[in-house]
Amino acid sequence: MNRDQWTAVDEYFTTKLVSADSVLDAVLEHNAASGLPPIDVAPNQGKFLHLLAQIQGARSILEIGTLGGYSTIWLARALPQDGRLITLEAEPKHAEVAKANIARAGLESLVEVRLGDALDSLAALDRENQGPFDLIFIDADKKNNPDYFRYALKFSRKGSVIITDNVVRKGAVIDETSTDPDILGVRQFADLVAAEPRVSATAIQTVGSKGYDGFAIALVTADPN
Repeated sequence: MNRDQWTAVDEYFTTKLVSADSVLDAVLEHNAASGLPPIDVAPNQGKFLHLLAQIQGARSILEIGTLGGYSTIWLARALPQDGRLITLEAEPKHAEVAKANIARAGLESLVEVRLGDALDSLAALDRENQGPFDLIFIDADKKNNPDYFRYALKFSRKGSVIITDNVVRKGAVIDETSTDPDILGVRQFADLVAAEPRVSATAIQTVGSKGYDGFAIALVTADPN
């Protein structure tokens, strides 16, 4: 088993189960042409997020980490016409590209892109009494995952779903001696989730075109105090 095989399997299921989409293809092309790093979720993962949002019946979504808006579009397409999605992006160039992609997808009325450091933006949302959100997707710098989770819980209600991407880190998450800030952030995040009585959670390892990684999913089982 190797990444070539994982990629081939991803392509097989994407071809079978994820409809061809010229808008999403154009998003990835625009991202690449703009020099954004190729770290978007894979198409089958985007469809997975879309289905989770539909299963949840989400009307409001918070996304922490926009990049070029590829996952944003997958999530926003699951919303009803009166739904809303707020996505947070720290890099001005990424936010500019994302806004253009979201406009091309015809989703400007549903999506608000907020530019700035994610923790600052989250503090602003808190001051504005935003939320609760039905679904929260955490996919930004991993060193701050503990704080992102704390805010996600604050912006949740009983029944909200919190999804956190890239928690396996090619297996390095189990390295107790690591000094990598991203590994430390994921491990601290896992400790927080494990100790939090208001959520029921698990984590899943994944392999595919994006390599070896995984995600955590938490169901909020009680309203935050």
